[in-house]
Amino acid sequence: MTEIATETILIIDFGSQVTQLIARRVREAGVYSEIVPFNRAEDAMARLKPKAVILSGGPASVTEMGTPRTPDWVFAAKLPVLGICYGEQTMVAQLGGEVEAGHHREFGRAEIEVVDDCALFSGVWNKGERDTVWMSHGDRVTRLPEGFKVVGISKGAPFAAIADEARKLYAVQFHPEVAHTPRGARLINNFVHRVAGLKGDWSMAHFRSTEIARIRDQVGSGKVICGLSGGVDSAVAAVLIHEAIGDQLTCILVDHGLMRMNEAADVVQLFRQHYHIPLVHVDASETFLGALAGVSDPEQKRKIIGGLFIDVFEAEAKKVGDAKFLAQGTLYPDVIESVSFTGGPSVTIKSHHNVGGLPERMNLKLVEPLRELFKDEVRALGRELGLPESFVGRHPFPGPGLAIRIPGDITREKLEILRKADAIYLDEIRKAGLYDQIWQAFAVLLPVKTVGVMGDARTYEHVCALRAVTSTDGMTADYFPFPHEALGRTATRIINEVRGINRVVYDVTSKPPGTIEWE
Repeated sequence: MTEIATETILIIDFGSQVTQLIARRVREAGVYSEIVPFNRAEDAMARLKPKAVILSGGPASVTEMGTPRTPDWVFAAKLPVLGICYGEQTMVAQLGGEVEAGHHREFGRAEIEVVDDCALFSGVWNKGERDTVWMSHGDRVTRLPEGFKVVGISKGAPFAAIADEARKLYAVQFHPEVAHTPRGARLINNFVHRVAGLKGDWSMAHFRSTEIARIRDQVGSGKVICGLSGGVDSAVAAVLIHEAIGDQLTCILVDHGLMRMNEAADVVQLFRQHYHIPLVHVDASETFLGALAGVSDPEQKRKIIGGLFIDVFEAEAKKVGDAKFLAQGTLYPDVIESVSFTGGPSVTIKSHHNVGGLPERMNLKLVEPLRELFKDEVRALGRELGLPESFVGRHPFPGPGLAIRIPGDITREKLEILRKADAIYLDEIRKAGLYDQIWQAFAVLLPVKTVGVMGDARTYEHVCALRAVTSTDGMTADYFPFPHEALGRTATRIINEVRGINRVVYDVTSKPPGTIEWE
């Protein structure tokens, strides 16, 4: 870890699909946090010297042999500890209480009643108050260890929140890290500041200065190449590295012909004209579209795009000459997934959204300046670096680009139709002042045509689907409740201005964890 903070909270992961949100909430409270699997926690303890520990949820049952447990040193170290869901159950079981399986399962929203005061609840809930929380458990605590008291109950969990204030041990059966627990972030903030007593020194300004020093120390006088995609991550990584080493950095933009309207031109203008960063722009659209001709399977599309991308990028990188380092916009969620002990659907999801890593034969050392950041923190760093909001606030866009927004075979004609429709959609969202309220919005060209009447003539043209979702984490999403007037203006413009589309539909599908969008 880069020496970016004097205070750290260690999050021990038992496999919950929302563990990343715990780290986000802690960082929002101004304290640096890292997630480690339970079976690697001892090494992390020695490396990070945390001031407090949080135990995540998980899918296992502490009532079964061989399921994960909290390392004994966590409780022996006398650090403040917060257990969440499975984290509460393993804390109770290991400290002498009891947990039983199959009692009154609770999944989804539940009501908690506060039955006693404690430091964790101070300023959040008062004794006698009721509030909504998010539950996800099948087992429940039935007897507390010595020294603990119950501070919250729910219909299915008589020990929904517990506390041993003398030892600064707290646990909750619900998930305070998710948005569905409205006061959950305040509760975690309480644990960070009131219980653990941390002042909070995690900031983008601090990260920027220390990461620049780390890059200079790692790279020395060597040359670095960086692949730009048009997205936020690679743009922020490139600007940060350029600030550290100047023209030792060369960026490469591989235009595969699947980018959004004017995206390649915007990247070239920003990096060449504004930042004066050496940039190689390769128009490889003919190569990519030729290889994709007649291909309908989305996974095959991804593999074709990934393979060609590597070939083109490698050829251009060799022209740079004597480059020893490869810069990548790896984010902290990627790092977490790479060391996860549970695996899961994220592997499949990422295979659809990325274009693949670069081969080891390039023999380049990695420079990954964002590997300790979440997406929202990357945006904050971009603003700290002075990147224009049009780049910093840009909605996420998958590596395969428009290839997975066109189910079925891909042609230049379809790409142009979709680009125009997508540009109109985003333009109308911005005009309506909705862009920043939406986590991701895009148009999809469906593999069906409909008969319609436009003026006095019949048409037989494509159907365009519009999607807009809200999300705080990118793992779960809900459809955006589009104002009818704005949606109507968008549909009218698309039909009037984009030849080849005669019908527009709006997708109101939510995105629960583990699903794939429009693949």
